[in-house]
Amino acid sequence: MSSETKQILTTDGIPLEVSLKKAERKNKIRAFLLVAPLLLFLIITYIFPIGEMFSRSIDDKMITNMLPKTFKEMETWDGKELPSEEVFSAFYADFKVLVEKQEQGKLGQRLNKEKNGFNSITKKLLRQIKRNKINENQSIKEQIMKVHKRWRDVEYWQAIKRTAPPYTMAKYLKGMDMYYAADGSIAQVDEDRRIHRILWLRTLEIALFVTIFCFLMGYPIAHLLATLPMKYSNLLMICVLLPFWTSLLVRTASWMILLQQQGVVNDFFVLIGLVTDDNRPEMMYNKVGTYVAMTQILLPFMVLPLYSVMKTISPSLMRAGKSLGGTPFVAFWKVYFPLTIPGIGAGCLLVFILAIGYYITPALVGGASGTLISNQIAYHMKTTLDWSFASAMGLMLLTGVLAVYWIYNKLVGVDNIKLG
Repeated sequence: MSSETKQILTTDGIPLEVSLKKAERKNKIRAFLLVAPLLLFLIITYIFPIGEMFSRSIDDKMITNMLPKTFKEMETWDGKELPSEEVFSAFYADFKVLVEKQEQGKLGQRLNKEKNGFNSITKKLLRQIKRNKINENQSIKEQIMKVHKRWRDVEYWQAIKRTAPPYTMAKYLKGMDMYYAADGSIAQVDEDRRIHRILWLRTLEIALFVTIFCFLMGYPIAHLLATLPMKYSNLLMICVLLPFWTSLLVRTASWMILLQQQGVVNDFFVLIGLVTDDNRPEMMYNKVGTYVAMTQILLPFMVLPLYSVMKTISPSLMRAGKSLGGTPFVAFWKVYFPLTIPGIGAGCLLVFILAIGYYITPALVGGASGTLISNQIAYHMKTTLDWSFASAMGLMLLTGVLAVYWIYNKLVGVDNIKLG
C-alpha cells in the first residue's frame, strides 16, 4: 500500500474535500441572498439616513465656497481686532459675485444662524451696492463700516471666521450650549441663553419618571392578567390593548380636554371637595400633563412584556414558598419577583427609549415646561430650517439611546430581556 492516504472522490470524480467546499460556498451564497432584501432595506431606511444626518451635521462648505477670497485673507487675522483692509476688500469682492448670482440671501441666512443680525446688514450692503454707493477706488473698509454699525463690531467678523472650515463640530457644541471662540477654544454661551442643557436634562427626567410610573402601574395589571381566570384576563387584556385602536393624536387631545382647568378631572376634584372651585390646579401645558398623558399612552408597552414573562411562571412556586414558612410578601419578593426581572428589564427599556424621543404628546400638553428635545429638533426642522443643527441634535439623541442600551447591557445584560 502507498504511504499516502488515498484521496476520496465523488461519483463525478471530484475530490470530496473540493466538493464539500463548493457545496458550503453555495449554501453561504444562498443564505446571503435570502437575507439580502432585509439587509438592503436596513441600509436604505436606517444606515443611509443616519449617514446623511451625520454628513449634514458637520458639513459647512456652503460659506467656504461662497467666501473663498475672504477666508484666504483671514488666515493671518488673529480675530482680536477688526480685520484689515484686505479682508474687507476680499469680502466685498466675494459678496459682489454672490449678488451677480443672486445668492447673497443664502449667505445672510446662514451667517444669521451663526450670529443674529447678519441677515439685515447683508441686505443693507446689497442695497448700497445696487445703488452704486460703494466706490472701489476708496477704502472699502471705511465704506462698509458706514453701511451699518454692526460691520464695526468685531464679533460679526469673528462669526464669519468661525465658518471657514468646510467641516465643523460647531452644531454639536451648540446642542450643549457651547461654541468655538475666535481663538479656536471652546466657550460656553451666556447663562441666560443656555437652553439646550435644560432640555436634555428635562428629557431624561421625564423619560425616567414616565418609566417609573408605567412600572408601578403596569406590574399589578400584568400580574392580574397572568393570574385571573381566562375569561376575566381576556377582558382585561382588551382594556389594555384598546388604546392601540385609537389614534395617538385623538388620545392626546382627549387628555387636553380632561386635564384643563374646567375639565372633567378638575370638576371631579371640586365635587369631592379636594380643591375649591376658584383654586383649581393647572394640569395642562406643564410637566403634570406630560407625565399623565405619556404614562397612559406608554403603559401597554410595559404591561405586555411583563405579562409575557409572568404567564410562564407556575403558580405552584408561590404555594411552595408559602409552604416553606414564608409570608405571602416574602414568597413574592424572594420567589416571584426575581423571575419577572427579564420582563421588567424589557418593559423599562422599551418605555424609556420610546419616552426619550416622544414628540406629539409633549408638544400638545407639555407647554414651555414640558417641552422635550424632540420638540426642539422639530422646531429647527420646520421653523428655522436649520437642518444641520436638527441633524446634530438627532444624532446626539440617538447616541444617548445607544448609551442607555449599553449601560443596561453592562448592568443587567441584554440576554436577560424577554419579550415573550
